[in-house]
Amino acid sequence: MKTALRLIIGTIITFLTLSVGVVILYRYIPVPITPLMLTRHIAEGTPINYEWTPIENITPDLALAVVSSEDNLFMQHNGFDFKAIEQARAEAEAGIRFRGASTITQQTAKNLFLWHGRSWIRKGLEAYFTVLLEFFWDKKHIMQAYLNCIEMGNGIYGAKAVAKINFGTTPDKLTRNQCALIAATLPNQRRCNSAKPSKYIRKREQDILKAMKNIGSVRFEAKKSENSKKK
Repeated sequence: MKTALRLIIGTIITFLTLSVGVVILYRYIPVPITPLMLTRHIAEGTPINYEWTPIENITPDLALAVVSSEDNLFMQHNGFDFKAIEQARAEAEAGIRFRGASTITQQTAKNLFLWHGRSWIRKGLEAYFTVLLEFFWDKKHIMQAYLNCIEMGNGIYGAKAVAKINFGTTPDKLTRNQCALIAATLPNQRRCNSAKPSKYIRKREQDILKAMKNIGSVRFEAKKSENSKKK
């Protein structure tokens, strides 16, 4: 009994140490590859089109588009949008299909550290890594990781790959409309193609463009300086 308890405690301590260590490491170095990229490649033969690029080399319109589409309160929350979670729960109970309540931080945690699928264990680990990202990273770095590692098409990961493959350009040259199209495909990026948008994606594009206009911009440096003043 004591041996089993020591093994469990040792396993937990090892996991906590390694997970915190990896999160801190990725704060300073580009993410080389993610579990999702590997599992899709091994299980399905899906190619891995991925190349890390600094957020400074990505048009700010792409960050604005994904915030407008996926997580309006990204700059304000601490990793979880509890209002959206409650709305998702209520609509699920009412039998209404809801797009989901995952924030950009949660999606980043899932894509960087976890496997594909649905389970309470995976959801719990997603929450754990979300807390770590919000604690050890700033919003700018979370967004940088998201824009680099999120799947933006079948086997297409990140801004540099989607800009090159779908639009024949670089991520800093993506137009506002192209950014909105990319964001429009994110709920179902393997079936929807930002280069060949359906009528539904075109409608989503227009909705996102309106939301982008309303939000205006995502200012990472401004928020950082505000926090410094408070200190």
